[in-house]
Amino acid sequence: MSDDPVSHQVRCGVAGVGSLGQHHARIYADLPGVAFQGVFETDDARAAEICERHGCQRFETLEELGEACDAVSIVVPTNLHERVALPLLASGCHLMIEKPICASLAEAENVLAAAKEHDRIVQIGHIEHFNPVMGFLEKEVIAPKFITAERLAPFTPRGTEVGVVLDLMIHDIGIVLELVKSPIAKIDSVGVNLLSSTEDIANARIEFENGCVANLSTSRMSLKKVREIRVFQETGYFSFDFMRQTGHLVRKTGLLDYAGKLQTGAVDPTDLTAVPIEPVPLEKGEPLALELAHFVSSVAEAQQPKVGGALGRRALEVAITITEQIKAAKKA
Repeated sequence: MSDDPVSHQVRCGVAGVGSLGQHHARIYADLPGVAFQGVFETDDARAAEICERHGCQRFETLEELGEACDAVSIVVPTNLHERVALPLLASGCHLMIEKPICASLAEAENVLAAAKEHDRIVQIGHIEHFNPVMGFLEKEVIAPKFITAERLAPFTPRGTEVGVVLDLMIHDIGIVLELVKSPIAKIDSVGVNLLSSTEDIANARIEFENGCVANLSTSRMSLKKVREIRVFQETGYFSFDFMRQTGHLVRKTGLLDYAGKLQTGAVDPTDLTAVPIEPVPLEKGEPLALELAHFVSSVAEAQQPKVGGALGRRALEVAITITEQIKAAKKA
């Protein structure tokens, strides 16, 4: 390889530059160590807009994009992931596939088999794993006993090719799988559809073999966005807001002290400021930028990414189990 710095750059592209894909293009265009080659986009006006904005090329076929790139982000509707991924893998591209990995386990298996055949990296876009909140939890959560997660969003037609479980809840599924690190013993799910043909509101209770329980609630019928998690373990509990990247912890020792003061009347039970809450300082950052920087680094260093195909497939398997339970309940 030449000593020219340009030769060391990872050539990146984006397949699909809609509301999310445009941000992949923006970040690649500014990311050090990246030569942003261009996009594959079926919408002529959108393709022209992005190419003008970043001074890049529009490729007419996936094969042409694949030949020009070392790594490509796939940011198209979930039901098209396999169709887009396979020709790019055949062209020798490493892939960053937005979550979920595919719409079905069979499609996911095809993609992962092709990645293995061509010896290519596949990273799945479970973006919260690159949120500073998750970085803190991965270090501090040791043996969680109970986890609650709530993820709400206003309704939008985008993403309704799949239900809210595959659209939104899968973020929290990936999070709890990573934090709990135990096989699943039981899943109980409920859900309803209101504006689309699939579930728009869902709740899942996941029991793990190690005794931990996770209760996940999600909706795309909310008037506001919410992305919150609470993790309870022997030492106390953590409460975090993924969207604002803020949070606090309450230690067990502090709670015991507070309870003792309540019993003796030393604190007013209506005074919530007396609860021993400790803010957690986090170094904020744009999760997508951190995610794509990690992907590019993984490609450049030929290392498996933090969120690879195995976790993406496992999260999809749990999400499909939940959606199938919801469908079966409707038929009963």
